[in-house]
Amino acid sequence: MTSYDAIIIGTGQAGPYVTSRLAGAGMKVAIIERSAFGGTCVNTGCIPTKTMVASAYAARMAARAAEYGVDVGAVRVDMKRVMARKEAVSKASRTGLEDWLRNMENCTVYQGHARFESAHEVNVGGERLRADKIFINVGGRALVPDLPGLGEIDYLTNSSMMSVDFLPRHLIVVGGSYIGLEFAQMFRRFGAEVTVIEMGPRLVGREDEDVSTAIREIVEREGVEVRANAKCISFAKHGEEIVADVDCGDGAPQVHGTHVLLAVGRRPNTDDLGLEKAGVAVDERGYVVVDDQLRTAVPGIWALGDCNGKGAFTHTAYNDGEIVIANLLENDPRRVSDRITAYALYVDPPLGRAGMTDGEIRKNGRKALIAKRPMTRVGRALEKGETQGFMKIAVDAETGAILGAAILGTGGDEVIHSILDVMYAKVPWTVIRRAMHIHPTVSELVPTMLSDLRPMD
Repeated sequence: MTSYDAIIIGTGQAGPYVTSRLAGAGMKVAIIERSAFGGTCVNTGCIPTKTMVASAYAARMAARAAEYGVDVGAVRVDMKRVMARKEAVSKASRTGLEDWLRNMENCTVYQGHARFESAHEVNVGGERLRADKIFINVGGRALVPDLPGLGEIDYLTNSSMMSVDFLPRHLIVVGGSYIGLEFAQMFRRFGAEVTVIEMGPRLVGREDEDVSTAIREIVEREGVEVRANAKCISFAKHGEEIVADVDCGDGAPQVHGTHVLLAVGRRPNTDDLGLEKAGVAVDERGYVVVDDQLRTAVPGIWALGDCNGKGAFTHTAYNDGEIVIANLLENDPRRVSDRITAYALYVDPPLGRAGMTDGEIRKNGRKALIAKRPMTRVGRALEKGETQGFMKIAVDAETGAILGAAILGTGGDEVIHSILDVMYAKVPWTVIRRAMHIHPTVSELVPTMLSDLRPMD
């Protein structure tokens, strides 16, 4: 048995950060990776998909070039080159991370699948490691729903989509939320026919209805077919085609396609870690149960990232690592509940979100004021020829605190941070209203928008 001060299981976003900080503090650290270094973000999530989104954006802009007085002729997408670029970007991040860890002082890298033998012992490939501190950072994977006929067809997930270096003739996307819509729009821009099947009444049901409606209009304008209210979904193989039966309120009862992408959610990678031997509890969905400082009920064991159910994003995972290190090394009692909900949806134009939705504000009984501005009234959007979407912001009518905001439009994923930072500073909306922003930008219209606050219905 080899003893360490700390063991980190998984090299997703939180793992390397925690490793570097603990090793830098003089601790002897082991980090374990069973597959590709970097986890979901580097290999099948943010980095490769946003690289593909960039290629899809280039294809879209090339197709629109005539609108800008530019003649480029016929536009053709070479999927093999698109995917080669994606892989090059992803590989650079993956190998850079691996090299950094392998050359880190006080750090030992193990490759293999880790399983608990006790609360302080982990087995990796037959070798036992022991530590007083163990950090579970195993991430998640695509949820495969139990749909009739699914076992009879070949289907794709966000992971296997990373190997699709060809153009599907007709891609059927099951799930009209964040992952599904990003792939739907990008493959439509690459030239595929695309149909999105969503069981709920609208796309991205977590968002307010006006946001959902606008996103649907954006993707439908580009030729993506949306089938909402699909209460019963089943599949069958018909020759070279895959037929999806959908029980929707309107439209044809069947969708004929060539490939199916499942994008209906995620599940944690916790079912084969031997957590029961360590006494670590999971909830009914398999997420490791943690407290506000990411500690499990077992002393000396923490869970970080997607496997703890406290967030499903790269930035929440990295922040988990920051919270743990702040408590362990910096005498700074940070908590998960300190952070403000913030994320982006990378359709084009992107959606940047911070704080509560309008629905959450109403549910909480907050008396609020709200302002909204279409991107058609944003000079920078007009100049760029990208006027789809809108931005809106809600504030507390009594305290002036910003409660939430949504920027669906060009640059929305960046503009949202000017609002988010003010929310973290816990100062009233008037701080932004009185700020002088740079012209011409999207951000300059946020103070202007705040001049038109009105009572929320």
